[in-house]
Amino acid sequence: MPEGQVLLGALAAESGVQFGTSGARGPVAALTDRLCFAYADAFLQLVGGEGESGLAQVLGLGMDLRPSSPRIAAALVSAANARGLRPVFLGALPSPALALWGLEHGAPTAMVTGSHIPADRNGIKFTRRGGEISKADEADMLALQVALPVGWFDAAGALVAHATLPDPDPAGLERYAARYLGFFPADALRGLKVGLWQHSAVGRDLLARVLAALGAEVVPLGRAEGFVAVDTEAVSPEDEARFHAWCAEHRLDALVSTDGDSDRPLVCDERGRFLRGDLAGVLLAGFLGARAVVTPVSSNSALERSGRFARVVRTRIGSPYVIEGMRRVAEGAGPVVGYEANGGFLLQTPVERQGRTLAPLPTRDALIVILGLLTAARERGLPLSALVGELPARFGHAARLQAFPVERSTARLRDLLGGDEARARAALEAEFGPRFGRLLAWDALDGLRMTFDARALGGGAEDVVHVRPSGNAPELRCYTEADSDARARELAAQGSALLEGWR
Repeated sequence: MPEGQVLLGALAAESGVQFGTSGARGPVAALTDRLCFAYADAFLQLVGGEGESGLAQVLGLGMDLRPSSPRIAAALVSAANARGLRPVFLGALPSPALALWGLEHGAPTAMVTGSHIPADRNGIKFTRRGGEISKADEADMLALQVALPVGWFDAAGALVAHATLPDPDPAGLERYAARYLGFFPADALRGLKVGLWQHSAVGRDLLARVLAALGAEVVPLGRAEGFVAVDTEAVSPEDEARFHAWCAEHRLDALVSTDGDSDRPLVCDERGRFLRGDLAGVLLAGFLGARAVVTPVSSNSALERSGRFARVVRTRIGSPYVIEGMRRVAEGAGPVVGYEANGGFLLQTPVERQGRTLAPLPTRDALIVILGLLTAARERGLPLSALVGELPARFGHAARLQAFPVERSTARLRDLLGGDEARARAALEAEFGPRFGRLLAWDALDGLRMTFDARALGGGAEDVVHVRPSGNAPELRCYTEADSDARARELAAQGSALLEGWR
């Protein structure tokens, strides 16, 4: 691989490490020191005009608990040093904690994380001093020539003189905890017994501390030494059985957790039933008094059916699109929030509640969801299940087909949707109609989202099947929505069976 001045886009294409729904991600073997250095160099060029004094001359760095994360973080330290910036290593901490530190210090940040995907993959999430980079920023980075110093890397792309990570600065974790301990009342969770599935979530210790500080009795569960991939959109049947057992054994009021970098929440009610992130988002938006809500097309339609919000905006999947949507509606719209189907919650404008103000944090956050829902339940004296029961009865489920090449699923969708509307409808009805019923409508904003009248097949009047290639890994997703949980699961099973034939 060449050194000197090299186009980042060429390096990315050669390695297979590309920008996905949030950050650059790929196999650990492809994330060489050279490539990570190159991505960081392009990012620092992108934000080079933003830092003219003081703390803006630093690069904030953080990481999750994957085995590969320290090496990648060290490569970013080398890139910062090469550009004359001082790297501030905030240690292992949640992605939103690092983003908050950057926002408050006017500094760019880079988080080493693969989020919820397995440990053989990793990535880097970049944040400007004003928030996450946009899709336009990603394109600008790929078009930049990056400076790879001659002689710094060996033939395998490893740094010859590997940088040492500085001692972790605890300020990022402490400020993130203080954000919520200052917003929620000191006894907000008093009397609640909360199970905490710790696994390998980077925020597991901080979450335990904050829950206890707000009065909850915390029951630590399932702490892991190795990395555990937890996807808050596609909870496995084995995990669901574990949740039920834990809640029954420990008589819990709720069970909570996060994904690997602790920006996506996992919340279960007192019976261990998983609360999907898009329903959690509706409940939290109402608790915070939001007037405008922005969410991807894949989120549950209970949002609109609830009638709780003055304005709802739908976007493509990925936090950059949600952030862009929130920015468009923020002016004069009152409290503006966003969330994704994975549960990550974004706050575009300040929120005031009971005389306390929560500042904006326009990046995915898990802690606000967990604390907000538990506080809402306690204030009303209701179990979590009762809060969920107040929403319109629309149920969602998600299935994923792993080791499924994105190129293959993308090509299949392109073939189905090619040509004019009449041809596309005929192709979709032939492919999906026998299993799902009469096609009512479809949307190709992000993947393929279809609505069917399945009453003739024993289903519902508005069954939804959404097929989408993953933006982060070689996976194909099948999201479903129906009037019952059993029907949503059945649709997901049928969809998975059909999509297996695409391999």
